[in-house]
Amino acid sequence: MERFTKPEWLKVKLQVNENYSSLRSRLRELKLHTICEEARCPNIFECWGHGTATVLLLGEKCTRACRFCAVQTGNPHGLVDLNEPVRVAEQAAESGLSYIVLTSVDRDDLPDGGASIIAKTVGEIKKRSDIVVEVLMPDFRGNRSSLDMIIDSGAEVLAHNIETVRRLTPAVRDRRAGYEQSLDVLSYLKKKSGRITKSSIMVGLGERREEVLETLSDLRSAGVDAVTIGQYLQPDRRHLEVQEYIHPELFKEYERSAYEMGFRMVASGPFVRSSYRAGEMYLTGMVKGGM
Repeated sequence: MERFTKPEWLKVKLQVNENYSSLRSRLRELKLHTICEEARCPNIFECWGHGTATVLLLGEKCTRACRFCAVQTGNPHGLVDLNEPVRVAEQAAESGLSYIVLTSVDRDDLPDGGASIIAKTVGEIKKRSDIVVEVLMPDFRGNRSSLDMIIDSGAEVLAHNIETVRRLTPAVRDRRAGYEQSLDVLSYLKKKSGRITKSSIMVGLGERREEVLETLSDLRSAGVDAVTIGQYLQPDRRHLEVQEYIHPELFKEYERSAYEMGFRMVASGPFVRSSYRAGEMYLTGMVKGGM
């Protein structure tokens, strides 16, 4: 049971349309998992209705147990679907998308954390189409060789989520994740690739305004170009409770502050998630960056 009644600005209107139904059917046929469904994203009708989905690679079981995430935790026992990269690439080519986001569960059971499968998926997509690819990746425990595989794959946007402020990280994220580790990963991705880097922050977990601004500043110092800020929503009773529903005006304030710090792309609002309007953000960043 929720501690508070959701305010009006957090009530989702179902907008099922033909595009949503068609994309859902295609994903089912190809047996592809999406983070849109696994994480119960509130934007699923909007994004799928516009023909965009974030594909979840490497199965449905995550080896980590972050206290905010609805994705199933378990031990995949090293099992990997070696045909997944081809299936994802074929679906992407058939869909007519111009932009796709690839993400994955954490696979600490694999030596490379699953980086080779992610990189191969990007490569297979590039063989078949000119789709712009964003990879929203795990931290791979900071392993440089795994990060290099993703960089060398040719993905245009490299993303990794810091999730929350420094103080709350131990309570919110799995013990194998870390605030400084995430910053180190983002900094390495930027310095090694020179490409657009991206991260995301959840609010409503008990953080203070100044802590959010500190996190934004830390991300900028790590060279991050794009940031998304959204309201945390409790998936079920097993997960962390919402401490506060952030008013849309504060989201606007965070957005203004982020732009003042020098971010090229910012999306900040109650329903914003990591991949929210990802293609649109990319195009905006290209224009601002003169790329």
